[in-house]
Amino acid sequence: MRHLSLLPQLDLASWFPRADAQRAPDALGTFLAATTVKMLVLFVAVLGTVTLLTLAERKVAAWIQDRRGPNRLGPGGLLQPIADGLKNFMKEEVTPLFADRVLFVLAPALAFVPALLTWAVIPVAAPLPTPWGLIEMVVAPLPVGFLFTLAISSLGVYGIVLAGWSSNNKYALLGGLRSSAQMVSYEVAMGMSTIPVLLLAGNVSLNAIVQQQATMGWNILSLTVAWFTFLVAAFAETNRLPFDLPEAESELVAGYHTEYSGMKFAMFFIAEYANMITVSAMTATLFLGGWDIPFTTWDNAAPYSVLKTLVTFVAFASKVGFFLFLFMWVRWTLPRFRYDQLMALGWSVMLPVALGYIVLIAVASLVLDMLGVARGPLFSLALLGLNIVVIAILLRWLDRGKLISPASARVGHDGLERLRARGLEQAAPRIATTSEGAR
Repeated sequence: MRHLSLLPQLDLASWFPRADAQRAPDALGTFLAATTVKMLVLFVAVLGTVTLLTLAERKVAAWIQDRRGPNRLGPGGLLQPIADGLKNFMKEEVTPLFADRVLFVLAPALAFVPALLTWAVIPVAAPLPTPWGLIEMVVAPLPVGFLFTLAISSLGVYGIVLAGWSSNNKYALLGGLRSSAQMVSYEVAMGMSTIPVLLLAGNVSLNAIVQQQATMGWNILSLTVAWFTFLVAAFAETNRLPFDLPEAESELVAGYHTEYSGMKFAMFFIAEYANMITVSAMTATLFLGGWDIPFTTWDNAAPYSVLKTLVTFVAFASKVGFFLFLFMWVRWTLPRFRYDQLMALGWSVMLPVALGYIVLIAVASLVLDMLGVARGPLFSLALLGLNIVVIAILLRWLDRGKLISPASARVGHDGLERLRARGLEQAAPRIATTSEGAR
C-alpha cells in the first residue's frame, strides 16, 4: 500500500504541477496572450455555430412539418451551409441608385458587431489552470459585465434602422421603423426583468451571478416570472416569430433588407443567428446557472482542473442549445402577431408585470432577511412558493381577454350563446332558400 501511494493521482490538474496554476497570472504578457486566444476561439466558435444553425433551422422545420429537409449535399445535408455561403459570395452586389452608399454598406456590420461584443463578458466554463496561472473562461471578466451586455445589445437597433433608411425604399423604411419601435419597447421590459436577478445576486458581475445560483439554486425557479418576461422580450429583440414584424414578407417584401443582396444580405441573417446565440447564452447565465452543474458544488470550488473546465463548458453549451431549439420550435409553431397586439403586449402587459415583480421580489427578500432566513436553498424555496402564487394570479388576470385585444374574445359565455343563436336565426332563411333550390 505504501508503494501505491506513490502513484500519480488520476486528476487532470496534475497536468499542471506548478503551485501558481490556481492563481490568476501576474504577467501582462500572459493576460494579453490569453485574451487574444480567447477572442479568436470565440469568434470562430460563434461563426461556426451560426453556420450550423442555418442547417439546424431547416432540419427542425422539416421535422415539425413531417418532411426530410436538406439531404442532397453531404451526409444528411451537412454541406448545405457551405453551398449557401458560396452562393452568397458569388452573387452580384447591388447598390440602389439613390441610396446613401456609406450607411448602406455600414448597416450590416452595425447589426452584426454588437452580437459578438456581448460575448466578451459571458463566462462559458470554470477557470482553466495552466502553467502560467488560472485563466478565466471569459474574454473580459468585467465587474460590470451585466451593464455591459445591456449597453452593447441595445446598439443592434442602429444597424437595422440605418439599413431601412439608407436604402431609400419605402418597404425597407417601414421595416426599419417597425424594428426600432419594437426593440425600444421590449428593451425596457427586458432590462426590468433582470433587476430581480441583481437583487438576489447583489452584484452586476456575471461570474458573481453564476456563483450565486450555485448556492441558492437556479433563478428560473426562484424568479420564474422574470425569466418568462426576459424570454418573451428576447424573442422580440431578435425579431423572431411571433415578433418578426420588421421583415414580414406578406406586407414588406423583406423589410429592412429588401434592397440588399450577396454577402450584405447574408450579414443580416448571420447577425440574427448570432443574436439568437447571444440571447440564449444570456438566458442560460442569468436564469439557468450559466456553466454551473446542478446538484453538486464540485465544479464551483478549487482546485480547478481541465476536467472541470470541459464538463462545465458542455453543461453551458447544452443549456444554450436548449434555448436555440426553443427559438426554432416557436418559429414553426406560432403565428405572427399583428402590430397593435405586439405593442399592446410590450407596454400594457410586459412592462407593468416587470415593474410589479421588481417590487414584489424586493419586499419578499427584505421580509426573508428580517426573519433571519439565510441566502440558500430555504430562501429559494420560499421564493418558489411565491412564484407559484404569482403565476396563478397572472394567468387568471391575462385569461380575461381584455388586455391584448382582440387576441381573445371579450364576450362571456352567455353573450357568446346569444350571438350563436342570432347567427342561426339570420342564417335560417338562406338555408331554406338553398334547400328549395336544390330540390
